[in-house]
Amino acid sequence: MGAALPLYPTMPPIGAVLRLRADGAPCTDASPHLAAVCVLLEGALRKGLRRPLWGFRRRDYWHCLEQLPLGEGGSLRRASICTKALTAQGRGRCFLRSALQGKVLAVAMQQLAQSPRLLEFYDPSGSILANEELREPFLSLVLVLMEVDFSLDLQNCSFLDESWLLPVSIMYETVPCRALGMVVRYVDGRVIVIEVLPGSQAEVDEVVLAGDVLDEINGFSLRNAYRGQAGVMLQKLKGQPLSLRVLRWQGHNGEVYEPLLPYLEAVKEKEPYFQLQCGPRRCNKGEKRRVQGGRLLYNLQYLGRIGVGMFGGKEVLQKAIPAVLESHVAPREVLFDVKETEILVQEKASPKVLFRHCYPAVSCVGRCLKTSNVFAFCVVASPGSPKGSTFDCLVFASSSEQECEEIIQRIAAGFKHTEWFI
Repeated sequence: MGAALPLYPTMPPIGAVLRLRADGAPCTDASPHLAAVCVLLEGALRKGLRRPLWGFRRRDYWHCLEQLPLGEGGSLRRASICTKALTAQGRGRCFLRSALQGKVLAVAMQQLAQSPRLLEFYDPSGSILANEELREPFLSLVLVLMEVDFSLDLQNCSFLDESWLLPVSIMYETVPCRALGMVVRYVDGRVIVIEVLPGSQAEVDEVVLAGDVLDEINGFSLRNAYRGQAGVMLQKLKGQPLSLRVLRWQGHNGEVYEPLLPYLEAVKEKEPYFQLQCGPRRCNKGEKRRVQGGRLLYNLQYLGRIGVGMFGGKEVLQKAIPAVLESHVAPREVLFDVKETEILVQEKASPKVLFRHCYPAVSCVGRCLKTSNVFAFCVVASPGSPKGSTFDCLVFASSSEQECEEIIQRIAAGFKHTEWFI
């Protein structure tokens, strides 16, 4: 921990700072230069740190930074209360990322440089901060970084104890359900998904893969989790919408995320049949779909809608679908998204959303026996009507019977897994 990490040979760290500024666009966690810049900052803060005279604790730059007065709501407070960073190294890295994003790193470095008491942490002959000739160029470099806009996911910090290399982090939001359908194993405080059960809500949603890490549930951290903690939390949240932070086993480069390898190897030892899952089981690479925002959308034709009265059961589809087809309304090309909590339909040629319906508003879904590639679903049209709710039937055409059946099953699973509460 006391030694500076090696710098990337292909990109000198100062050059990485200049490239970061020259890029113009906001710097995200996927930036190829971010890690090199962070290594540079960390190396400068560690260089020349004195070893403590008493005690066995190894000193790191966080032990110096945490004594700076940066206010209650600042980057220091965020790092000091972070439940995902368990070490001084992790907290120091949390601070640096937060300070870059909040553009307060230059202020913190100036305060450190102007504090004789804190500079005593450093050996003037071997440090940058305690050496005036080296300190000024470093502070100038920090000021250059303040010109860069950072757009970092500050909650993606569970691996900062081990590495500056961060995993791909995604948010998984799903409907209230009795069970998500994931089998997990606990390895050194991390919750590893080892299987997504067939037919489960998790499989229907097509987000979580075997090998991924469950990092949060509804904002509560699972870092350093005890055995069974994820199950206990989900049981307490039963019947509520869920929002999970998932860390992908695949890194930004498409390979296995390197800091996760020891955990995956430990899982493999206990579960010999465990296999990393490369994609959702339902995903068929041969189907023509569009990827938008990381989601697979269906290319469909919207044929129209018709009111079906006060009864929205599946029996109405056999009359409603032919009625729409016989109206000969010009079809519209649309993108159809079966999301975790709703159905969203937008125009294919523009981002305009035509309509969105949450699953509790969907009363049935199915297709007409005479048209194998046409399906429809009914939704509540006037829930506040004094005479009672009325329903509309929305009709779509897909490219194949197989795709049509898949969409029907996904919609049905969506409202099947939704629990109704009165």
